[in-house]
Amino acid sequence: MRFRLTEMFYRDKNNLVLTIFWNSLYTAFFLLPLGINLPTPFFIISIILGMINVFKSNKKFVLDNKALLLFPLYFVIIVLSLIYTDNISDGMNLIQRSLSLLFFPLIFLFVKEDASTVRKLFDFLLMGLIVSFFINFAIGAYDVFEYIKRSGGVFETSWDGVSNLMNSLIRGWSYFVRAEFSKLVNPSYVSLYILLVLSYYLKNKLVSKVQVAIISILFLYLFLLSSIAAYLILTIMCVLLIYEISDKSKKYTMSILFVLGMIVFLNNPRVFDFYTNVAGFRNTFGMNSITVEKSRLLTWNASIQLIKEAPLLGYGVGDTNDALIEKYKELNYFHNYNNKYNAHNQFLQTFLQTGVLGFSVLICIFVLLALRMNRSKNEFSVFLVLFISLFFESMLVRFNGIVFFSIIIPLLLKKRSILSSRIIRNEPALEK
Repeated sequence: MRFRLTEMFYRDKNNLVLTIFWNSLYTAFFLLPLGINLPTPFFIISIILGMINVFKSNKKFVLDNKALLLFPLYFVIIVLSLIYTDNISDGMNLIQRSLSLLFFPLIFLFVKEDASTVRKLFDFLLMGLIVSFFINFAIGAYDVFEYIKRSGGVFETSWDGVSNLMNSLIRGWSYFVRAEFSKLVNPSYVSLYILLVLSYYLKNKLVSKVQVAIISILFLYLFLLSSIAAYLILTIMCVLLIYEISDKSKKYTMSILFVLGMIVFLNNPRVFDFYTNVAGFRNTFGMNSITVEKSRLLTWNASIQLIKEAPLLGYGVGDTNDALIEKYKELNYFHNYNNKYNAHNQFLQTFLQTGVLGFSVLICIFVLLALRMNRSKNEFSVFLVLFISLFFESMLVRFNGIVFFSIIIPLLLKKRSILSSRIIRNEPALEK
């Protein structure tokens, strides 16, 4: 976690195209947690320059990395689904957003990345997360202050005044945690970024106070984001890390800290809300008493019913959401109908869009990823972060999710992945 300004950006005096390509990616990764539209121009620049590098390069791509061609195949399948799509406009918009699934994997077939170059992607993403945390914290603190003012929690020089202030602060904290903490980007995406950064950096020992402080901020960020999916993934990651510790005394200490941490995270009010809402899932189906948890379960139920009706080809990229909305109406899921929710599960979303063929390609990508990343507990935890996140969000619908997956997963799928100590280097090794 070194952030020396002179060392941050990529420099290659002999290749200006690659220099701008990597620096555009770094800037985009820094901006990912700060806004939906901010990184888009930099991703576009990197795609253009990356393709220029492909045509300029005389190198042949490594056959061992042919798994990356599954992404262009997935893109071709969603394009072909336009043949049986009525809503061409929505379909073309999604295909336009999905162009990075075609371009970035092809680019990385011809671009060799060294360890320091790839590490900087995570460094910039980490910096963006830290900046976004303090921005969101400031916004949240202001919201709590306004809440306390509205609730009458004004300090008075008396015991009653102190008591009223303390009660307002307690209520304000509950409001702070229950409200959507991330105001800049969807909390699910921010949680994904945090978990990946933690997976990447926790493979190394913490050797400085700055590193400990940064990791603590990331854990606090996750706590305040209150993502149940993130909590589940984090639990599995911690168990894997503890299991890998060989020293029994250290393993015992870490196990105690893990249990204490679990107690803290489970005391998040949103966790209790989640249990209550899921437990009462079948009590109501209409407009009244609907919650985020219930609406998501209803969405999955409607998606599965639609898949049963058209399992072979699906409904096409343009008609999938229209079919879902009509299904919500048919099933009287009024809240989902009014909010026009997508499947909130990428595997279901892909099955709805392209049927069994597109779904099979997506599953194949993750099967190969699991096989490539079974070399260590750290790598496997990264696989879990990516795989489980797709069960809770349709990541390949929004541009930020599409472009993030089209960069990270191809880099992980390469024979020598970005987490391996055997990463391909641009410079030839010095002979001993």
